[in-house]
Amino acid sequence: MSANPYETGEQKNIPAVLLYVFTRFAGENADRVLMIHRDAKDRPGDFHAGKWNGLGGKCEKDESYRETASRELFEESTLRVAPEAFRFAGFLQFPNFKPKKAEDWSCMLFSADVPEAVARSVPKAVGEGSLHWIETGKIRELNLWDGDREFLPLVLARRPFTGAGWYRDGAYVRGEITPL
Repeated sequence: MSANPYETGEQKNIPAVLLYVFTRFAGENADRVLMIHRDAKDRPGDFHAGKWNGLGGKCEKDESYRETASRELFEESTLRVAPEAFRFAGFLQFPNFKPKKAEDWSCMLFSADVPEAVARSVPKAVGEGSLHWIETGKIRELNLWDGDREFLPLVLARRPFTGAGWYRDGAYVRGEITPL
């Protein structure tokens, strides 16, 4: 029987969060969601360069997924949202997402709502790229990771789900998404 690659340390599992923060601006009929365009010029080798993503990042040691969500949202947008304000949106696995680092990613997805006045305080750019409030109906027009196109409709509809997405050499090869 061969040794488990996680137990031997050959493969790592990175716990992370993805965040989708919603608002509605006065006079508009559509919700908007905060997205980051990974267009920072001073980040050579950015794995997500050119892509549009929800906000988020890796968990730190001894940090819950909700605590990570609150910290990452503040770090990436200056928005302060208490951990308990985040609602479960989904859970995704990305087996061997970064093969050169032997990393699988396990992402807890959360959503939150903020009032317009709070949304207007978001800066136009941060170290990783520019921030934009995108109409939910226009999200799929963006340069997203291909797998995001499968789960984002459920996030936008506020329907929890679980799933996995497999990438090979940066290309999406298959996925499975199951609404809960």
